Amino acid sequence: MLSLVSPLRSGVPGIFLLLFLLAGFLSAQDKTVWSDQEKPIVEQLHRLRKLDDTVRVQTTKNLALQIRQLPVVPNKLQLAGALANLSTEGDFGRDTLQEVTTTLAAALREQPPAGKPGEPDPLYEELASLVRHEHMQASSDNPQFAAAMAKLESDDAKRQNADFTLTDLQGKPWHLQDLKGKVVLVNFWATWCPPCRKEMPDLDALYNKFKDQGFVVLAISDEESAKVTPYIAEHKISYPVMLDPGRKVNDAFIVEGIPKSFVYDRSGKMVAQSIDMRTKNQFLGMLAQAGLQ
Repeated sequence: MLSLVSPLRSGVPGIFLLLFLLAGFLSAQDKTVWSDQEKPIVEQLHRLRKLDDTVRVQTTKNLALQIRQLPVVPNKLQLAGALANLSTEGDFGRDTLQEVTTTLAAALREQPPAGKPGEPDPLYEELASLVRHEHMQASSDNPQFAAAMAKLESDDAKRQNADFTLTDLQGKPWHLQDLKGKVVLVNFWATWCPPCRKEMPDLDALYNKFKDQGFVVLAISDEESAKVTPYIAEHKISYPVMLDPGRKVNDAFIVEGIPKSFVYDRSGKMVAQSIDMRTKNQFLGMLAQAGLQ
């Protein structure tokens, strides 16, 4: 998941390693000193997005094990966090994601970050998201983990009650609360976001498959029309796309990273959500929770 944190607008807040990986591997600005054991892991993390998905599955699992076996050094936790961030971009198997989750939980136990007063460290939020939203197995006695889980529960309650009215690129207004009786998928995305772009063809195919059964996709970008409109036209996206330049809707849904999707059933209840890019089969699983098959 790519964060909306400036200036680079990529990575997870607090996970500086991923910022470097996306901005340029070991650039002149990267002052991190990597050990001989860490350097091969950093190189593999840098190449991970370029791998075919079938190769990426095993590589991700191997990286999780390699990081877990590192001695307790400051970079270990950052490597575990960077891998977790990259491992939710699609479907690489539950076994693989569990290995990644176990590695992150272990690194947090070894080197628990202090966090800011009154809020959990982002890496505890990452672990909590894997547990709550990806249904992975992990535990922690650190109060920050409990705080992160409580924050996610509170955020989901706010999303359940969130509402908005936005106009799509064709000038049609959409009011979320008026769509009860339909299955609605609210998708937050941006043209600059590679995982967002990767999931759009699958989402478009599902929209065209199920729209006659009352399925609606509402895609929301905080960019300006000059960027969004030509992109949508070029890629022939058929579901409604709307703009949120002031980020009021993003803020109402507490969207801190994209892509992110929320599915509401015909009664208006939020029944599924993603914390990152989804594949076609993953989207189908989310829609099935709303009774759409």
